[in-house]
Amino acid sequence: MASFLYRLGRFSFRRRALVTAVWAAVLVALGAGALTLSGQLSNSVTIPGTESQKAIDQLADRFPEAAAGGATARVVISTSGDITDAAGQAAITGLVKGLENAPKVAGVVNPLQMQAISPDKHVALAQVSYRVPGFELTDADREGLMAAADAAKAAGYTVDFGGDAVQAMPATNATEGLGVAVAAVVLIITFGSLLAAGIPLLTALIGVGIGMAGITTASGFLELNTNTPVLALMIGLAVGIDYALFIVSRYRHELTIGRDPEEAAGRATGTAGSAVVFAGLTVIIALAGLTVVGIPFLGEMGIAAAITVAIAVVIALTLLPAILGFAGGKLAGGKIRLRRKESTTTHGERWAKFVARHRIPVLIAAIAGLAIVAVPAASMQLGLPNDSTAAPDTTQRKAYDTVARSFGEGANGPLVIVVDLSGSTDRQAALQQAAAGIGGLPERPIVTPPKTNRAGDLALLTVIPKSGPSSTATEDLVSDIRGLNAKLGSATGASLAVTGQTAANIDVSEKLADAMLPYLALIVGLAFLLLMLVFRSIVVPLKATLGFLGSVVATFGAVVAVFQWGWLTDLLGVKTTGPIMSMLPILLIGVLFGLAMDYQVFLVTRMREEYVHGADPQQAMVTGFRHGSRVVVAAALIMISVFAGFVLAESSLIQSIGFALAFGVLVDAFVIRMTIVPALMSLLGRGAWWLPKWLDRVLPDVDVEGEKLAKQLDAPDERELVDASK
Repeated sequence: MASFLYRLGRFSFRRRALVTAVWAAVLVALGAGALTLSGQLSNSVTIPGTESQKAIDQLADRFPEAAAGGATARVVISTSGDITDAAGQAAITGLVKGLENAPKVAGVVNPLQMQAISPDKHVALAQVSYRVPGFELTDADREGLMAAADAAKAAGYTVDFGGDAVQAMPATNATEGLGVAVAAVVLIITFGSLLAAGIPLLTALIGVGIGMAGITTASGFLELNTNTPVLALMIGLAVGIDYALFIVSRYRHELTIGRDPEEAAGRATGTAGSAVVFAGLTVIIALAGLTVVGIPFLGEMGIAAAITVAIAVVIALTLLPAILGFAGGKLAGGKIRLRRKESTTTHGERWAKFVARHRIPVLIAAIAGLAIVAVPAASMQLGLPNDSTAAPDTTQRKAYDTVARSFGEGANGPLVIVVDLSGSTDRQAALQQAAAGIGGLPERPIVTPPKTNRAGDLALLTVIPKSGPSSTATEDLVSDIRGLNAKLGSATGASLAVTGQTAANIDVSEKLADAMLPYLALIVGLAFLLLMLVFRSIVVPLKATLGFLGSVVATFGAVVAVFQWGWLTDLLGVKTTGPIMSMLPILLIGVLFGLAMDYQVFLVTRMREEYVHGADPQQAMVTGFRHGSRVVVAAALIMISVFAGFVLAESSLIQSIGFALAFGVLVDAFVIRMTIVPALMSLLGRGAWWLPKWLDRVLPDVDVEGEKLAKQLDAPDERELVDASK
């Protein structure tokens, strides 16, 4: 592979105008597609096969007038006086009429008719149902909903809106560009040159632009989750900068030792490019592996991000050498002096020697620190966002809090019970038994009168819990109601199912939690096999995968401390706390695995090279660390900067993903790879490279760093290979 990449790098360097034109054409074509073919993104989180989704499908088929699959809105009208007096009734009547005339509304439940009035008579609650799901509602539709409250607000009443009908699509904002700005500063410091720093940023932005345009174009043909482009942007930008950083660093090294620019580009692509291919494959496999979890929206996010990473790899191997062709030998040395001239002993070498001398205390301190940070992970509670997790100043959160105070937490998360009466000989008795059984549960929920379809063989019951939609008590209630199904079936022939937004969120969270351990096992097993192939050792892959698990658990702990417990929320700009997003652990495992393996490869591969060439194990560790630490530190700082920029986003999911990835990279790069790895390598000595002889014969020889290519090119017949490449 290294020889092929060497030839590809030289070809791209020579034919730089052609290569650049091809990539420009791709960008323009996909950009045009994004402008003309884009569709709506979905914020629905559903999993086919769950009970809640089966019930929704059943309602759509046999009870379409219930609009069970459509968006809902809770409209809360409140006053300090009596909401039921003449003025209040007039305000409610006008509000209901306006809601009924709002775009795409299927029906409105009048609080005066349903007695949805708070005991103190200060608050009334109207329920709005839509003909379409929430992701199909446009900003104009939401504005029409809000406009229905104008008259009531003008009369002095307070009106707030909740429900999925008013949840706008999460979007990125300008503050996330701060991460890119910090990455630029890191690159300038690393290279000491504005030109050298600008090239990785340019190629990364082009790659992300192509990836985002492709996703936007695909949204016109596929139903994609709203967080799909955000994850692709986050990952694509970070790895795009890092992969270009590795190759540009090697290109500058080749220039400094006297290579001509074309030869330097070829060697950089063949050596560092080989490592980029392997690093990219680990990220791609981890992200694409999300499809085996069996959760469609998570698989879509993984595939989109994996494609963006693949684009970043291909751009690093083709467009980057072409741009280096335009720059030529101008990247040979940095002209910006940001520090005093370094001594022959680098910071990385001094740190490696310090770790080697104090390896036992260093290991104990690092592992103890990870364990302490990981403690909160034991209390992690998974869930999906609802109005209780919205920012305190939003209308959704105000509506949620008002309803909770006036009607109880459960009014914010009603459950929909679907009773199938087609197999019952006495449908009325079956329906009564179902309602009585639910009302008689220990939780004592409120059960509203049933609604029956035209055929009379399917009925709906609305159950209002006493607990909130994110509480464990509500999860227990859903489980208890579902437990009544067998008894109801044996006694009456009827069956029941629980659905609604709250039940659907519970089902999705349980499915995601159940999928986490199998996916983790898949990733850990894959990590071990890949690293054993690369390093030809059993011990190195074992400590690498254990280190990965340590960084994951520590990151879980930090996420729980911030987003569930509320630590440092003011400092980080986190406006609300609650259960951890159900999809976050699996996403974090997949993404952090790929990034962790990147750093493992770039650090330990050089240690292996030194050891194989005859160096003492201690000296091999120090030398390898000296060569790899600077670029790994720069790469980690860039990734941390990019991910941390997303903590400033408005969406709590995007905030938590950005924080988790930034913290995960911080821990994995600086605690695991830069501290624990050299300490263990020093402690294990020759034992770190142990591999059974029979396994050594079976495993293929993978030349990740392109050392064979370097030897081949430096041989006496180098010119023949160079000429053949032309």
